[in-house]
Amino acid sequence: MSSSVIAGAALSLIASFLLAACAGGSARNPVPDTLTSQATAIGMADIRFWGDTSPPNLNDIVKERLAQTRAARPELLRRGSKQVVSFLTLSGGGSDGAFGAGLLVGWTASGTRPVFEIVTGVSTGALIAPFAFLGSRYDPVLKEMYTTYTTRDFVRKRPVQGLLGGSSLASNKGLAELIAKYVDQKFMAEVAAAHNSGRRLLVGTTNLDAQRPVTWDMGKIAVSGNPEAIFLFRNVLLASAAIPGAFPPVFIQVRANGRTYDEMHVDGGATNQVFFLPNQLMVGKIERRTGFRPKRRLYVIRNGRVGPEHKPVEAATFSIASRSVSTMIKYQGIGDLFKMYEFARRNAIQYRLAYIPADFEDTSTEPFDVTYMRALFDLGYRLGKAGYKWRTKPPGSAGR
Repeated sequence: MSSSVIAGAALSLIASFLLAACAGGSARNPVPDTLTSQATAIGMADIRFWGDTSPPNLNDIVKERLAQTRAARPELLRRGSKQVVSFLTLSGGGSDGAFGAGLLVGWTASGTRPVFEIVTGVSTGALIAPFAFLGSRYDPVLKEMYTTYTTRDFVRKRPVQGLLGGSSLASNKGLAELIAKYVDQKFMAEVAAAHNSGRRLLVGTTNLDAQRPVTWDMGKIAVSGNPEAIFLFRNVLLASAAIPGAFPPVFIQVRANGRTYDEMHVDGGATNQVFFLPNQLMVGKIERRTGFRPKRRLYVIRNGRVGPEHKPVEAATFSIASRSVSTMIKYQGIGDLFKMYEFARRNAIQYRLAYIPADFEDTSTEPFDVTYMRALFDLGYRLGKAGYKWRTKPPGSAGR
């Protein structure tokens, strides 16, 4: 997340504590604790799972994916195949998502960008993920998203409402409109076709009521045929990018035990700055059951810096809170890079990491500073086109 957005979120949280006695939030009908694991969205139980544990229907998920891959791309499963199976995971980072978008477009220009079997995204990474999943034909969209829109396009401020009991300092209407512009029925059909070939698009949100990460199978939503599917697809993307305090949460209607409830979903980065598959999952066990043992490579794009950034902090409450929160988020993100590395190591997956280089010194002056984003996109593009030197270990580890 950019520091200016974090500052706004921190300000909102502090102010809400100070003004808590003045106002209350909106009326809700949350899911009772005893029913949280039974709740389904648009009447489907298999479009999502908790992101902190293996899904209970894992065997069915694996069987379906293998059957789809065998039918659509049998060469991938052929014994002795030398094809590398590539995965992509995209972190949060607000306007710093311009780096990941530029890197992907530059990667295309280099002629070496693979087709990704699984793509995951959180926050700004969730906004990039569907277009990365569908391939290079959507590169112009990525460039447009991260080099033409400004703060006014994404954020519509409402500070008084936010400070007097509202759910945020800004409206997400602008962002919702942009998501709807790109995610139409044709787009949904393309995601469905990719899903039916055995590929997967996963997006992370945070269920704030349950205080747990949720992983959404976006392709499963797209193939459902449910008339509400497109609206849920858009809302999941909107929720994943809903920075708490800055943007309002997204309420997703669910049913449990014959009754209708609402779930409060916010930025997936509140629980995971980047994610792939549940940490408990052991790919080797699955491979022994299927007989399919390809060479696998996990590409992790961190939309942010990983080194310390010196900045004198004003001795004022809001400045201290903002800087503290941004520091906490940065180091949570670095910790998640280590989790990705350990998962890859345990499962014999090659680990490849990219992040904003330390010598990029431009700074943003607002949450979505288009001048800053263009410079960052151009940097990512140049690095990708030249053949990015992927790191094979997390930051601070011995070796590259």
